[in-house]
Amino acid sequence: MCRHVAYLGPPIPLADLLFTPPHSLNRQSWAPRDMRGGGTINADGFGVGWFEELPEPIRYRRSFPLWSDAGLPALAAAARSGAILAAVRSATEGMPVTETAAAPFADARWLFSHNGRVAGWPDSVTGPAATLPTRDLLTLDAPTDSALLWALTRAGLRTGAPLGKALAAVVAQVAAAAPGSRLNLLLTDGETIAATAYGHSLSYRATPGESVLVASEPLDDAPGWIPVPDRSLLVATPQAATITALEGAAS
Repeated sequence: MCRHVAYLGPPIPLADLLFTPPHSLNRQSWAPRDMRGGGTINADGFGVGWFEELPEPIRYRRSFPLWSDAGLPALAAAARSGAILAAVRSATEGMPVTETAAAPFADARWLFSHNGRVAGWPDSVTGPAATLPTRDLLTLDAPTDSALLWALTRAGLRTGAPLGKALAAVVAQVAAAAPGSRLNLLLTDGETIAATAYGHSLSYRATPGESVLVASEPLDDAPGWIPVPDRSLLVATPQAATITALEGAAS
C-alpha cells in the first residue's frame, strides 16, 4: 500500500533517500518489511519532489517501478536539496496505474503522499467529496482515493490551517465516513513535515537542530529511529518533533 519518506535538513543528494541506505526507498519498492496486509511490492509508480530556489518544488514522477528507471540514479546523485518527499506506489485493485496517480501530489509549496487505502471506495466518501468545490473534483490528479485525500487536505490548507491540523481533520472526516480505511498521510511545505500513522507503520529519526527524517519504514538499522504510535499525528521540523493522538478518528 505504498511507502513514503520525507526529509528536512542540510542539503543532501536525493540518492541518500532513494538508493544509498541499505533499506532505501528503492529497496522498499521490491522488498518492503511491513506492508501490514496491504500488498507485497510497490511497483505501480513512484515520485520524488524536492525544493530548490524556486517558487514551487520540482517533481519527478513515473508510472512504472522505481527500480526500472535507468536514468534516475544519476539524477538522484546530482540533485541535492534540504527538503524532499518521495514515494513508491502499490495501487489498490481497480485504480489506474498512471503517472498522475503517483505521489507526491503538489500545489504551491505543498507536497503530499498517502500510504493506505480508503475502504469502500468510492461510495463511502461521497459525503466528504461533496464538501469540495466542483472545480477541485473536476481537476483531481487521478480518479483515486489518494488524489481525493489530497484535494481534501489542500482545501484545509487553503483556509490557512497548519499542516498538522489539515491532516488531522481529513483523517477524522474520512475515517468516520469509511471505517477500516488506512490513512497514513505525509505532507511538507519545505519547512515542516506533518504525518499521520493510521493503519500503517511510520517512524522518524531526528538530529535536533539539524535534520529530521520521516519514513514508512526505517531506511537502515542504525539507532535513533522512533516508531510513531498508530492513530497519531507527527509534526516535525529540524528543531523539534511532537506526537499527539488523533482525536475524532474512528476506532
